[in-house]
Amino acid sequence: FRTTDVTGVTELPEGTEMVMPGDNVDLVVELITPVAMDKGLRFAIREGGRTVGAGTVTEILE
Repeated sequence: FRTTDVTGVTELPEGTEMVMPGDNVDLVVELITPVAMDKGLRFAIREGGRTVGAGTVTEILE
């Protein structure tokens, strides 16, 4: 069990401007600092102290 807070930049698929509740989307997140993680790791996306998304790591890009 581990928790960390890391800032990152999300990249939505081309042609997608916004994701609404209930939508499923594949996106790329570039973290500003390296973090140890494995494929299958679950994560939450938070903004302004609120959880706005959740997901699972499907691929790790170097």
